Amino acid sequence: MKNNLTIYRNLPRFDTQRPSAVTIGNFDGVHRGHQSILQRVHDEAVRRELAPTVMTFEPHPRAYFAHRGQRPELIPTQISSLRGKIEALAQHRISQVVLERFDQALADMSPEAFIEELLVKGLATRWLLVGEDFRYGHKRSGDIDMLRQFGQRFGFEVETIADVADDMGRRISSSELRVALAVGNLELAQHLLGHRYCISGHVIHGQKLGRTLGFPTLNLRVPPRCALRSGIYVVRAHGLGPEPLPGVASLGVRPTVQDGGRLMLETHLLDCQVDAYGKLTRIEFLDFLRDEEKFPDLPTMTAAINTDAQRARDYFAGSHGL
Repeated sequence: MKNNLTIYRNLPRFDTQRPSAVTIGNFDGVHRGHQSILQRVHDEAVRRELAPTVMTFEPHPRAYFAHRGQRPELIPTQISSLRGKIEALAQHRISQVVLERFDQALADMSPEAFIEELLVKGLATRWLLVGEDFRYGHKRSGDIDMLRQFGQRFGFEVETIADVADDMGRRISSSELRVALAVGNLELAQHLLGHRYCISGHVIHGQKLGRTLGFPTLNLRVPPRCALRSGIYVVRAHGLGPEPLPGVASLGVRPTVQDGGRLMLETHLLDCQVDAYGKLTRIEFLDFLRDEEKFPDLPTMTAAINTDAQRARDYFAGSHGL
């Protein structure tokens, strides 16, 4: 992984006393708004000779409270896997990531303890960047003013950052990105991310059904509440050869062959075969073709996959494939 990233699941850190430049957030998707925050953290860390640091929470606090309140509909969908998030943070030159477990103890922690235990003792924070509406501690009772007071006492500076907007003045946020992905709007997702949406993971063994139908697939696990709309997509697979490989992918629960299955990403590479089991790949989503369907039988499904594959070939044969 780039940048010698160190991941901490417990604070204080076990291996260093180095002071830190810190930002706090969930960073799901690491979109362009996040990227501008990470740039600021990196630049200040270099200027002040600090360790550029992200503190994030597992699970998402909203997911924790939704589970606790038995309101699963309030759990936010997941834009990226934990692996994808950490890879993106490393690419943006963060050197420390704190995966703080969000549980009842953290939810009950007083804002004063949050600052002293996590920021001061935990990370030797000297510079902190948070959103203008950042709240923390029991019942979100800690605010920016308290952070600044404690900063004066413990020797760290606090800066706030407003929402990042695009050239049209539209807010760039994880919630906007979730909406774009939920409707399969890959163009808007790319605008918010600064790159095409991808899902990465290790190729696992599937049921081998695709192979018997003449469409062998690379199977990847995805987050159970993946933000992307289920359906059929034109994709490229990275990391399995010297060049990205064209393909067609199905994101869904395989309704024709399995009831109540878990969400899977199955990618059929067009006109090539690779031995990919166990390999790490990144699937890049280029175009939405159709929704997932339940077919009456396997021949009907096979005919539909044939059509999907041909549409993907047409996509790559046109100017899109460049």
